[in-house]
Amino acid sequence: MSMQEERRRQANRRTVRRLGIVALLMFGFGFALVPLYNVFCQVTGMNGKTGRIGPEKTLIGRVDESRLVTVEFLGTVNSELPWEFRPIVRHVRVHPGEVTEVHYFARNKSDNQMTGQAVPSVAPGQAAKYFNKTECFCFTQQTLAAGEAREMPIRFVVAPALPDEVVRVSLSYTFYQARNVAPAARAATEGDKLESIM
Repeated sequence: MSMQEERRRQANRRTVRRLGIVALLMFGFGFALVPLYNVFCQVTGMNGKTGRIGPEKTLIGRVDESRLVTVEFLGTVNSELPWEFRPIVRHVRVHPGEVTEVHYFARNKSDNQMTGQAVPSVAPGQAAKYFNKTECFCFTQQTLAAGEAREMPIRFVVAPALPDEVVRVSLSYTFYQARNVAPAARAATEGDKLESIM
């Protein structure tokens, strides 16, 4: 074997080793991506990662009566879910630190019981970490019978630490059809199907 062939083999081995290390690093990065994304969303407020606090914490906070923030509400439904969904009020003006409750309206327009999950989003993104919910229909899946309509509450507090330049916050929800329906809701849905067959 010539010296040139030996050098070529060594170069090939180094390349294979390096590619193996790169593949392992990419595999590890894939596993770390979900937790990293969650941390990123909590820090930046992207993808609706707002705070969730217990009702007892809202009693401790102070109310900043020297300023008002406009909170506007939006609601959409994914095309796969045949529901009507909208806020009952389009906007409210709140003092940072005060507990506020508003309601959304949802109606199942289909002939079947359906379960949906609301995904929130807050804009501007910097406001998300100052927007805390104590009660929200987005915390759990919502099941509506065929034709059923319901008002769903959300109770929130805008933290007094919200930067002064933020005078308007938009809270938007998109309802999606739930893929992993809770066992009780699944049993009720299957029971409805059996009754319709009989």
